[in-house]
Amino acid sequence: MPAPELRPAVFLDRDGLLNELVFYVDTQEWESPRTPEDLRLVPGAAAFVTELARRGWAIVLISNQPSFAKGKTTLDALKAVHGRFLESLGVGAAGLTDAYYCYHHPRGIVEGYSSACPCRKPSPFLLRQAGRDHNLDLDRSWMVGDQDTDVLSGRNAGCRTILVPCEASASKRGAQPPDFVCQTLGEVTEVIGPPRLAREAS
Repeated sequence: MPAPELRPAVFLDRDGLLNELVFYVDTQEWESPRTPEDLRLVPGAAAFVTELARRGWAIVLISNQPSFAKGKTTLDALKAVHGRFLESLGVGAAGLTDAYYCYHHPRGIVEGYSSACPCRKPSPFLLRQAGRDHNLDLDRSWMVGDQDTDVLSGRNAGCRTILVPCEASASKRGAQPPDFVCQTLGEVTEVIGPPRLAREAS
């Protein structure tokens, strides 16, 4: 039997793109939500995911979550944040193909999570893993995020890239030019459009 045709995907960062970053007084930094109560979706996020899925894209979440490794929260709390994210996304959650999280950090303090790992963006490891898991065509795919690490991970995986600037993460971008810069999720939808056929991409 012939191998099934590979499906193109849109890989999405989460924090700063689909949900808001949180300013924590203890660190004086904007960070990913540490508890479910801290999670707030960016307006239009659910409609954005729903529309991309309706157009035929696989939608895969790729996110670094180092707060546990740094001792700021628990792994259970971060998993609960993901649950709240899906709950908040509502009907949009039905469009998600999968979600991949890296819980490591090279300067962490929690044993087993505090060393250099293969999965932390800007590594393309998780994008490639998703490609293997879900039969995805990375050459016809996109990576969308708000930081240089998103752009670089997508580029390293062979994807086209879109940067959506978030004011709270401004210090974490500027060194990696993306293929496109969009100011809103609606603009991202228009740039991405429908999936290209495999023969169009060759």
